[in-house]
Amino acid sequence: MASVPSLFASIQQRVSAALTAAVPSADGADPLLRRSDRADFQANGVLGLAKKAKANPRELGAAVAERLPADELLAQVELSGPGFLNLTVSDAAITGNLAARAADDRLGVPSTDAPGTTVIDYAQPNVAKEMHVGHLRSSVIGDALVRILEFRGERVIRRHHIGDWGTQFGMLIQHLIEHPHELDHPQDAGGGDAAMSRLNRLYKASRAVFDSDEAFKERARRRVVDLQAGEPETMALWHRIVDESKIYFNSVYAKLDIDIHDEDIVGESAYNDLLVETCDLLESSGVAVRSNGALCVFFDDIKGKDGEPVPLIVRKADGGFGYAASDLSAIRDRVGVLDADTILYVVDARQALHFKMVFETARRAGWLTEKVRALHLPFGTVLGKDGKPLKTRAGESFRLEDLLDEAVERAAAVVTEKAPDLSAAEVAERAQQVGIGAIKYADLSTSMGRDYAFDLDRMVSLTGDTSVYLQYAHARIRSILRRAGEAAPKAHPELPLAPAERALGLQLDDFGDTVAAVAEGYEPHKLASYLYGLASAFTTFYDQCPVLKAEDPATVENRLFLSDLTGRTLHQGMSLLGIEAPERL
Repeated sequence: MASVPSLFASIQQRVSAALTAAVPSADGADPLLRRSDRADFQANGVLGLAKKAKANPRELGAAVAERLPADELLAQVELSGPGFLNLTVSDAAITGNLAARAADDRLGVPSTDAPGTTVIDYAQPNVAKEMHVGHLRSSVIGDALVRILEFRGERVIRRHHIGDWGTQFGMLIQHLIEHPHELDHPQDAGGGDAAMSRLNRLYKASRAVFDSDEAFKERARRRVVDLQAGEPETMALWHRIVDESKIYFNSVYAKLDIDIHDEDIVGESAYNDLLVETCDLLESSGVAVRSNGALCVFFDDIKGKDGEPVPLIVRKADGGFGYAASDLSAIRDRVGVLDADTILYVVDARQALHFKMVFETARRAGWLTEKVRALHLPFGTVLGKDGKPLKTRAGESFRLEDLLDEAVERAAAVVTEKAPDLSAAEVAERAQQVGIGAIKYADLSTSMGRDYAFDLDRMVSLTGDTSVYLQYAHARIRSILRRAGEAAPKAHPELPLAPAERALGLQLDDFGDTVAAVAEGYEPHKLASYLYGLASAFTTFYDQCPVLKAEDPATVENRLFLSDLTGRTLHQGMSLLGIEAPERL
């Protein structure tokens, strides 16, 4: 079915038509509509239009107001100040619009008018290394964007550009050749933790020999050449290391409730066969030039502190390839093979200059055009309570698994205190939902480019702007509906609405427009903010408007309807952020 237009959209269209009727030359004028604390909405477009038409804004406002008579949509139009229009929506329009949304499986969220193909590069862990807190934001933000874009109807291709190539693999593989049973210890057979244990042991052992034995270091360097040449024994061991790492990655992402599939894991190695061709194309076209033996791209506006140009090094003087070569080759693949219209990179803000140079290089080479855009979506740093990057006491980055486990442990204490009658299995299930949801929400509710403090006490709190607050509101609604007995949710447009009902209804009306804006601007924090506002509006409604104890059956049904639609909207919104919505809490 067609998407249900919001009240905001309907009123905007109505006021725009009234502006055009008052000033025919202003066809399609923007009414500058916004929510207001003086009415439901305020239109400020009259002032700008009056200035252009050299008219008195107050008189023009009165002329526009005359063309907005009270009807089934607008209960009142009031002229204020020098030409502001204060607009109050009728109660019947609010309830009727919500009834249409409730009948829509998409809850009024419109599908995109022009779906394309978006390739999103996120969750980029490194093979044979533990995931740390630095991998959290890329994974959580990327997953939310995938969910939101797919819900809007976009074709989304996930790409996990894992670090699976480079000189360190010569060290790892050579050590395995000389110690063939290093990955086969029976005491750590099993899943993700065992895989990481093996990889940790392998990395530490090989690094110790590499740093102390010059002969081994030379053998490891020769092994890199074998790897690049595709020598069978070397490749077999490389595949084994990568496969062990995938077992570990899958275990971490399972805890985060993020889907990661083998076909989406396309690491640096996948573009190895394209690197030489990429460099040749750049050099033959004149985009890249030789400088001190290296193949470089220079930019007029990018210079170092000494005023000298800072180049993008595509190929090093020793013949090795840098990150730029694989990133440019990936762009060629994503545009030429995957037919991407948009390529998104959810990567740390510290890589901003790198991506600026890579994208400009790809544009000069003709791989990015007006029809294909590449965007770096930079995110800030996870900080400790002291305002500094989150580190262990030893000064190392926190293991991501340790943070997730601690969040679930803290959540278990909250769940047990709130619901002491739950079984151990029920506590474990809800603690997982609450703890992981708390971490995700703290990340997603922060504007992407900002840093944020990792504070588990605040994250798992039942009060304030937390996922637990949203989950509790949803669980409360499900409880109300279970206790409703024979009464069923039913919209009654004929009933007048109390102020808290109106506020909740207007907040519900914003859901579709909010999701559309979030998808357009790649800003999941705006959806988190909306959901917090919705949960807050429901809390006020619940406090001020008895649901099951209302005086007449029609009011009970209407308030159950508002509660049910709020619960469905919270559930859908949290799902788009990758957060569970428990039935009970």
